[in-house]
Amino acid sequence: MLLNGNCPESLKKEEGAVELPRENGLDEAEGGDETTGQEVIVIQDTGFSVKILAPGIEPFSLQVSPQEMVQEIHQVLMDREDTCHRTCFSLHLDGNMLDHFSELRSVEGLQEGSVLRVVEEPYTVREARIHVRHVRDLLKSLDPSDAFNGVDCNSLSFLSVFTDGDLGDSGKRKKGLEMDPIDCTPPEYILPGSRERPLCPLQPQNHDWKPLQCLKVLTMSGWNPPPGNRKMHGDLMYLFVITAEDRQVSITASTRGFYLNQSTAYHFNPKPASPRFLSHSLVELLNQISPTFKKNFAVLQKKRVQRHPFERIATPFQVYSWTAPQAEHAMDCVRAEDAYTSRLGYEEHIPGQTRDWNEELQTTRELPRKNLPERLLRERAIFKVHSDFTAAATRGAMAVIDGNVMAINPSEETKMQMFIWNNIFFSLGFDVRDHYKDFGGDVAAYVAPTNDLNGVRTYNAVDVEGLYTLGTVVVDYRGYRVTAQSIIPGILERDQEQSVIYGSIDFGKTVVSHPRYLELLERTSRPLKILRHRVLNDRDEEVELCSSVECKGIIGNDGRHYILDLLRTFPPDLNFLPVPGEELPEECTRAGFPRAHRHKLCCLRQELVDAFVEHRYLLFMKLAALQLMQQKASKMETPTSLENGRPPSPDSKSGDPQQPETGSEEEGSSASGLAKVKELAETIASDDSTDPRSREVICNACKAVGSISSTAFDIRFNPDIFSPGVRFPESCQDEVRDQKQLLKDAAAFLLSCQIPGLVKDCTDHAVLPMDGATLAEVMRQRGINMRYLGKVLDLVLQSPARDQLDHIYKIGIGELITRSAKHIFKTYLQGVELSGLSAAISHFLNCFLSSYPNPVAHLPADELVSKKRNKRRKNRPPGTADNTAWAVMTPQELWKNICQEAKNYFDFNLDCETVDQAVETYGLQKITLLREISLKTGIQILLKEYSFDSRHKPAFTEEDVLNIFPVVKHVNPKASDAFHFFQSGQAKVQQGFLKEGCELINEALNLFNNVYGAMHVEICACLRLLARLHYIMGDYAEALSNQQKAVLMSERVMGIEHPNTIQEYMHLALYCFASSQLSTALSLLYRARYLMLLVFGEDHPEMALLDNNIGLVLHGVMEYDLSLRFLENALAVSTKYHGPKALKVALSHHLVARVYESKAEFRSALQHEKEGYTIYKTQLGEDHEKTKESSEYLKCLTQQAVALQRTMNEIYRNGSSANIPPLKFTAPSMASVLEQLNVINGILFIPLSQKDLENLKAEVARRQQLQEASKNRDKSEEPMATEPEPAAAPDDMGSQPPATKDPSSPSLQE
Repeated sequence: MLLNGNCPESLKKEEGAVELPRENGLDEAEGGDETTGQEVIVIQDTGFSVKILAPGIEPFSLQVSPQEMVQEIHQVLMDREDTCHRTCFSLHLDGNMLDHFSELRSVEGLQEGSVLRVVEEPYTVREARIHVRHVRDLLKSLDPSDAFNGVDCNSLSFLSVFTDGDLGDSGKRKKGLEMDPIDCTPPEYILPGSRERPLCPLQPQNHDWKPLQCLKVLTMSGWNPPPGNRKMHGDLMYLFVITAEDRQVSITASTRGFYLNQSTAYHFNPKPASPRFLSHSLVELLNQISPTFKKNFAVLQKKRVQRHPFERIATPFQVYSWTAPQAEHAMDCVRAEDAYTSRLGYEEHIPGQTRDWNEELQTTRELPRKNLPERLLRERAIFKVHSDFTAAATRGAMAVIDGNVMAINPSEETKMQMFIWNNIFFSLGFDVRDHYKDFGGDVAAYVAPTNDLNGVRTYNAVDVEGLYTLGTVVVDYRGYRVTAQSIIPGILERDQEQSVIYGSIDFGKTVVSHPRYLELLERTSRPLKILRHRVLNDRDEEVELCSSVECKGIIGNDGRHYILDLLRTFPPDLNFLPVPGEELPEECTRAGFPRAHRHKLCCLRQELVDAFVEHRYLLFMKLAALQLMQQKASKMETPTSLENGRPPSPDSKSGDPQQPETGSEEEGSSASGLAKVKELAETIASDDSTDPRSREVICNACKAVGSISSTAFDIRFNPDIFSPGVRFPESCQDEVRDQKQLLKDAAAFLLSCQIPGLVKDCTDHAVLPMDGATLAEVMRQRGINMRYLGKVLDLVLQSPARDQLDHIYKIGIGELITRSAKHIFKTYLQGVELSGLSAAISHFLNCFLSSYPNPVAHLPADELVSKKRNKRRKNRPPGTADNTAWAVMTPQELWKNICQEAKNYFDFNLDCETVDQAVETYGLQKITLLREISLKTGIQILLKEYSFDSRHKPAFTEEDVLNIFPVVKHVNPKASDAFHFFQSGQAKVQQGFLKEGCELINEALNLFNNVYGAMHVEICACLRLLARLHYIMGDYAEALSNQQKAVLMSERVMGIEHPNTIQEYMHLALYCFASSQLSTALSLLYRARYLMLLVFGEDHPEMALLDNNIGLVLHGVMEYDLSLRFLENALAVSTKYHGPKALKVALSHHLVARVYESKAEFRSALQHEKEGYTIYKTQLGEDHEKTKESSEYLKCLTQQAVALQRTMNEIYRNGSSANIPPLKFTAPSMASVLEQLNVINGILFIPLSQKDLENLKAEVARRQQLQEASKNRDKSEEPMATEPEPAAAPDDMGSQPPATKDPSSPSLQE
């Protein structure tokens, strides 16, 4: 179950990525494992404090660490409330100036208690600009417009709106509940059963955003730059300011600081005014001339430093918001200057030239990586350059499409144009010069860049020294796909024919090879499962390759070996590649494959290749084991090794059969069987005597599973099989035949194991996708491409547990519809000129989502449309097409196209002709469809309530479309050491060593921060796990603080309504409740419920958990009727998704019964508790503790009911004189509510059924056998529940019930 703290999707995916280095035998980290302990110490040099003396304020002390740079102290001072207005200063120690870029430990005489003096330095033009920019940033520090506009890596966070900043200081609130009666009633739209899905609460208005106005205008003066004679007086530039009191002043920035001059808007007089108020800082000057500025600036800075740092730190990659409120557009000199001086990407610190991206990307890869500090430095540099490159590439791609960049081949037609901007090469996703003619033309040219990006990602992850890839970013913007690449030195001066020394530029007609490339690529072939093979070139000569033919090798002028065009790194997907004369296995033909796809570049995902190889490895071990057992039985001889003495496992990944692929037929084998297989592998490996018989066994097993070696298990794929135009030599025919078979088997494996495995995991609720993105994530982890979505839905429909998969079906259908709509939208947008963009997008959205039958598009006003239409220029920039064909689209036509697209692309029959039919038939929500299409296409719409269902007016007008953002795909460099620490921390926690686990995870957090900076999805997972551990260990304050960071980070990095953020809100609410912050806990839970309603709707298994949480908290504050609404909804949802006999449902009945008891409605309470009791009895048996507890509770309820009845009878008989014994109504204690909250959130134990127990015992026995070798065999003393690893068991297997103190059942969730 997701909530039981799966780490987020990103971490799951990386498990594959992290394995990579280990397989290729290149990873030094493995050897260095023992040394990590000592290495880590190097990083944590003890800090010390220094005293800072700044002009005009009291001295203060500052904690620093030896490996910080001097410039980091500068940054701290520029951020502090009392020194934030200074930018141009140096630090002096004993009269000596410190160098900006030196580390503190290298500064002589700097020690605990040293005094650093802040000395104001003279300005230069550059420093003056930096100063003005900094002052503007301080003035705008609370203004969210940068986050709404998606610039400078700002993004939104709303947590503080719901916590009122009272987390952490829980002490104030501890007084208990009598103090402040809380208003618990949620808004109507949050209550169970509400049909309303408003959009406005998504971005509640934060009161800090009504910015305090410090100035009306601060802008560059029109008198810039200073004339020569004024330059010689030290004038650097002039500013124009209108204060809040409406006073207009002209300011000179000079080398000595800022002062007022006598210029006006129309008259230039640079002489100082009197008084001139010369100040070293602009803020000091403005403080003197404007009382309002002085007052408001101080308040603003106080507020700024009170905000949580995570609300204002920049994210590593830009996150865009799909909705935004109507914003005022205010004057902003820095923004205006940035827009027109096109600061190409020479960010402030790079002296005067554009960045050489390729050089930066490659030099960071060449950094040493022998020990931990070196690796951290290297990974940090790689990550930083990548995020800078991604930002620059995105800016460039938008400039290209908006027509602001001149093409390098301007005379060619639009589609063929290429661009260079800021040392980045841009090309459009069209089939230039019929390059992809045989592969599907423009369609193939459109998918090639993403395939290529996956290739780059993979080769980067393998990280072979000496092999270089290009920085690659793929940007989808306004219907165009742009590929941005760093430039190989010298490539532009040469012809491609001359420079390619490996691979082919014409898909396999002319092919060349190169020994150095073969040697480098050979080192990637094992982890990537690529077979070294021979092909024929046009002269019928054999050429040896170790990649697909399209992969080109070019040696740059810098002498580096680059590989590019990695679009066929992985083997082709035969289900979507019909080859005449080739029969697919029966599993494929039964499912209607092969199907012709629109291009021939479909390939299998890396996750699928890995899963397939692992599946084959298990098969291999079983075959070998069976035969050897038979031999042993007949001869009683020990089996022996292969001739080369290598174990049959080629790499640690396949060698570890702990996680067989779900759904594979072999899974049935018992734990002991697997352990025997493992043992066998070791005996096979260890015996040196060569027994021909066992060699034959291995040879047979290898043959049976398609291994390329007959002495060891080794499966590799030839990526060129079935590639049009590639021919193989006669001598390789057998190998080619085997390879073809292997590809067919892999295609069948996807259909027979992976997709059923996915559906099974969804049925068991082992994975809980909540929206399209999380569903796609779950599919991709299992190696299932999105083009199989239709097949997945078919299987869901045929599943016996169809009802329990209802949520998956809805998400899948929604995803299918929005993806089909996205395909149509892409081509639709390409025909729209810039001036018609908002009209075109709103028209499309009306056709897609509005019930209004015939929306009319608004064409741009006539006077703007050029009269010379007929002379169509052939080489206009890509984004300026000028037809108005888009305006005639109708809803009927669009929905017809959507259904057609769904059939053609996903092979799924949608049964709807309008949006209302779709909503009706499949139970979808229009607001959810709007969110999905906006996220997929980059549309940003106005935050307001849309009347989708009105038949009298269209839902959208052109004013409602605010912006269109790019959708960016890029490489995510990883922090490998940190990730290893994180995993070992998780493993420790699994075994019950919470303290050690906590230390390791803290260490991982340090390393993550070291590599990624403060903001990253993986840090978010780390913080969540830490919070949970602290909570389990009883440290609520620490849990709160970590979880608050996790929520903020999730909002900022993943999005304010991302499913992960919803989970984080729920965790935080629990910790708030435990810290007696009841009203905060409630508002957090209401927020989570609102977000879930928006993202999916009410009918989701996760909603049951959320409603149980809300119901319990409401029960705790004695809001019984409200509590029942939520708990009964949770009961209904649980019953639907887990079946009426599930333990979860029993628990739900119990919770409802408790509320009825508190209301003294004993009949209803008894009825529910009986239901629960029956479930416990049938599932767990009479003697189980849970069943006994339930029956005790039933007795107690019956007694109370009888007592109540007696009293009533007494009243009836004797009237008012009756002698009434006081009744005991139980208002629930906070402790009991908390206990139940812990149970439902999987933190305490949930009892297991006998069957689960058996499975669990077997699982543990198996794990123990596998861990015999590992050193820590000591058992954990006390049972503790913890966050499970990503492969969490269904959460009914919470952990060991206290009743069964059986040594072999584990104390931890597996």
